[in-house]
Amino acid sequence: MKRLLQIAALGVLGTLLSAGATAQDWPSKPVRMVVPFPPGGATDNAARIYAQHLGDAIGGTVVVENRGGAGGEIGADYVAKAAPDGYTLLMGAVGSHAIHAAMPDKPGYDFATAFEGISMATSMPMALAVNANVPANDVQSFIALVKSKPAKLSFGSAGPGTSQHMAEELFQVTTQTKLLHVPYRGSGPAITDLLGGQIDAVIETLPALLPHVATGKIRLLGVTTAKRATALPELATFQEQGVKNYDVATAYALLAPAGTPKAIVDKLSLGMRQAAALPAVQQGTQKLGADAIATTPADTKRILGAEIKKWAEVVRLSSENSSPVAANR
Repeated sequence: MKRLLQIAALGVLGTLLSAGATAQDWPSKPVRMVVPFPPGGATDNAARIYAQHLGDAIGGTVVVENRGGAGGEIGADYVAKAAPDGYTLLMGAVGSHAIHAAMPDKPGYDFATAFEGISMATSMPMALAVNANVPANDVQSFIALVKSKPAKLSFGSAGPGTSQHMAEELFQVTTQTKLLHVPYRGSGPAITDLLGGQIDAVIETLPALLPHVATGKIRLLGVTTAKRATALPELATFQEQGVKNYDVATAYALLAPAGTPKAIVDKLSLGMRQAAALPAVQQGTQKLGADAIATTPADTKRILGAEIKKWAEVVRLSSENSSPVAANR
């Protein structure tokens, strides 16, 4: 029995020493930062802003790899099932993954347990925009208009279950209004129809909306985050306009497969915070209409947990108060 205990103790010691050596030697090859969307989108832009500077901070190379499909779930599933050795990471769209986890048709992994939170990366405010023909100049006048015509005014989204769609569902639940949901295959087509007057409103990311404000074809009524957006400080928040407790942003986080050694996670997190403090990263994210918000692993875990809880409740409430849906576009 004593001999068995000695062998077991040596095994545990060997495992600890091996983990320490792995963390100490890491990285010895390029680290892949998987973006679960095609190139050119907000997630891809956030990843590329951080990648070079994160590589400098950890003393290695970070390469961005796009694995798009299924609303971000193909890439996320790939990373969730990758070896937890610090060489395969996910730049995830937190809201989208949390929403998908709450849907009846769940992805092939558990978002709450499949990843180690390394750091948040960016937070991108959204805004309520209406077609210029909609007679509303602020959030409260839009709410009054919708209440006067239940299920008559339409809102477009980037597709069912997207962050834009669920932000709009949360708006309806919070304000006790009812709109007609028109799902599209992406933000671009939805904004095109908003500009053309085929739909009345969207809740979209600021970078997607700002280029069109000068045309006079759309009007921004309010920003969805608790604080005003750095990119548009003159636009009042929903909360400032009386929609209490409404706080929605499109946030991105760097995640590792569950079981990745703590020393590696900590080193990556420190690297993200060092990168986020650089003027080049801050200016790069601000050009996207976002803010750099790198965090510790503990804070990242807390934020992820809060997002999962919030969107699970929104999915539940929206299913009980489901919006009428127009034909998919």
